[in-house]
Amino acid sequence: MAGPLTFVAAWAVLGAGAERYDPTRDAISRLAALGAPTRPVMTAGLVVLGAGMALYGLALRPDPAWVLPVANGLTALAVAALPLGGSVDSLHGLAATLGYLTLAAIPAVVGRDLGPARARLSIAAGAASGLCLMASSLVTSDGLFQRLGLTIAHLWVVVSALGLLRSPRSSSRTPRARARADRRR
Repeated sequence: MAGPLTFVAAWAVLGAGAERYDPTRDAISRLAALGAPTRPVMTAGLVVLGAGMALYGLALRPDPAWVLPVANGLTALAVAALPLGGSVDSLHGLAATLGYLTLAAIPAVVGRDLGPARARLSIAAGAASGLCLMASSLVTSDGLFQRLGLTIAHLWVVVSALGLLRSPRSSSRTPRARARADRRR
């Protein structure tokens, strides 16, 4: 939970206060670009996001879906390590794209066994996130669609993580395993 919440707070606060920065038009990565005064805080937000997503993924084990949040966490760390404004912009873009793909997939894949209504909601969250993130590469208001897509999926992760914390389970039982056990009862 701390990873997505810290990341969203960082880009929301920094984006609102940065000079010559329009959160509806400018990508979040501009806040962590080389030479940006907001770079240290935004980079820290990306690192916390990466660690948080990896820990969330590890909490989902042994469900095979655990690899998606871990991979997403690694892409967040790669985005932080490959800031815009240098010779690695294309690698930064590749890491961000892989991050978008894994993040949009998380609700749909992790939420697949949460019961019919929650599974449909999870699929809708993943689809909405994916469509917004795809739109962010196609329109001039890319910052707005990037923030919408990231927020939808990160909110789903936070709610899912809260569910993991609140539900009594052994360390070997994932939401998927619990859903199967509940259906057998």
